[in-house]
This record gives sequence, structure tokens and C-alpha cells, in this order.
Amino acid sequence: MIWDSLSVTKKPFFALAPMNDVTDSAFRQIVSRCAAPDVFFTEFVSVDSLASPGKQAMAQKLAFSENEQPLIVQVWGLHPKNYESQCFELSKAGYAGIDINMGCPVAKIISKGACSALINDRAKAKDIIQAAQTGTSLGDETIPVSVKTRIGFDEIDLTWIEFLLQQNLDALIVHCRTVQELSNVENHFEALPEIIEMRNSISPLTKIIANGDINTRLQGEQLANKYNLDGIMIGRGIFADPYVFHDDSPWKQMSPIEKLNLFAEHIELFDKTWQGNKNPDVLKKFAKTYVVGFKGAHAIRENIMKQRSIESVQEYIFEVSQLAK
Repeated sequence: MIWDSLSVTKKPFFALAPMNDVTDSAFRQIVSRCAAPDVFFTEFVSVDSLASPGKQAMAQKLAFSENEQPLIVQVWGLHPKNYESQCFELSKAGYAGIDINMGCPVAKIISKGACSALINDRAKAKDIIQAAQTGTSLGDETIPVSVKTRIGFDEIDLTWIEFLLQQNLDALIVHCRTVQELSNVENHFEALPEIIEMRNSISPLTKIIANGDINTRLQGEQLANKYNLDGIMIGRGIFADPYVFHDDSPWKQMSPIEKLNLFAEHIELFDKTWQGNKNPDVLKKFAKTYVVGFKGAHAIRENIMKQRSIESVQEYIFEVSQLAK
């Protein structure tokens, strides 16, 4: 299974975090071309939607190419029966594993009783995990089940982590903040020694992956070595450096034209991948990634925000690139 093989060959291994409207197939392909992580994650996908007549609306979130492997599909939802049926279907679709989102702090998701709300509903959390594990074991080949979560809801509560470790998970991804803290305080990495100790005692085979406030590969390696972590997950750090998983990232030394050309490549790949079936406005959030660190970058970003189509963005970036030569 993926987590076992990674922990043997690449400790610490590195993962690209699941981020909605960010880590789609097109962007994962760009990251793969720059410096691939050891494992990719999809955007999070509702098992309840997948089990409904409107499941086709989830197709974009599930799409992937051969350049994005190994790929874990992250799921969320409310109904254990849908976890079982849809994890069975997903286990046959070419993914390396299933990850259950039990950490999303978005209020409208919590109000439904899903994701991080499950920290306060452990009976349902257990039913969901068991349903996913059953679903992934029904096919010809069992794929692993992991959970991504936080270290408490209103306050740090490691009994939640202890509970999860009792569920025979293949991996546990821990963002060391509470739900209520969002990203407004520093990550509580000081909680990791106790989490590792619990893992060693309760479920020695469960891989522990740290997430949150990790912005460089070196920082991740140092954190993993300090706390004996199996893996590191990087999320927002990818916005500052598309080469973040590289041993020696060239990003800061790249010229404005090279950065603009990579943005143009991303836009072209987005257009080719989605063929007009996805809102191109999501590309604008990447302007702060590619158009940064050189004179006039701010004005260029502002002009990108004014464009109304993929074609106009492409034309504008081409014009700017020509002027920068």
C-alpha cells in the first residue's frame, strides 16, 4: 500500500495538500512538471453528491492524468452508507487511497455536521471511518484509508487524536491547530511528541503526517527529523513556490519571463484540460504565485484581474512577456 511503501523508501515523504479550487488536475500537472511531491491529493469531494443523481457535477474534482500519481482522493459527507458505496467505487477508479476530511474549518460545512464538526460527534466519525474501510475492502484490491484533521475543536484535545488512532487508520494527517483557531495562531507543533507517543502505543503502523505552516522542503525535513514524523504535507507553501518539493528550488532565481511563461503554461493546460467547462476566474488566484518578485508585478496582477476570458489573459501575458524581453 502507498503509505507503507513511502515510509520505507522516502521518509519523510512529502504530499501536496488538498485545496478546493486550487489542486485540480491542471495545477497538479504543473506541480508535477516543476517538482512532484511523493503523493498528490484531489480537491475534497462529497460522497453524498457522488451517491446522488447530480454526481456528474463532481467529475472535475475526480479527474486526473497519469502525471499525477500516486493520487489520494479526499472525501467528505454525512452518511456512512454513502461512504461505503462511493469508497467502493473510488477504489476501482485508479486512486492510491482514500482520505476522509475531518478537519475543514469552514462554517457552512461545520453547520451541516460534516468535516471538523465530527470532532464533537465521535460515534458518527467512527461509523464513517468503518464504512469507508468496508467500502475500500470490497473490491479486488484494498486501498488504504486515512483521515486529515485538527487537534481539537474549541481547544486542544488530544483525546480526539487518540480516538482516531484506535480506528486502525493507515495514515493520520494532523494540522496542529484547533478548528476555532483557523490559521490565526502559530501551529502547535509542540503537540507532536505526545501524538507520536500515542501512535507508537496504540497503532504503530499508522503513518503520522504533519500539516500547516510548512513552507519549504527544508523546513519540512527539519520538522520530520525533530519529531520522527513519517511525512510532511505542504499546502499554502505551493503558492509561494511551485518548486517547493524540489531539493534546491530555483524559483527565487528565475527571471520574470520564466515565471510568466510558467503561468502561461498553466493557463494553456487549464484550457486544454477543462475545454471551457470550468470557470476560468479560478486562474486569477494564481497571479500572486507567478507574477511576483519583480518590478511592475503588482500592476500586471491588477490587469490580470480585469480580464474576462482565458483568451484575454493569455494575450495579456504574452504582451507583457514580449515587453519584458
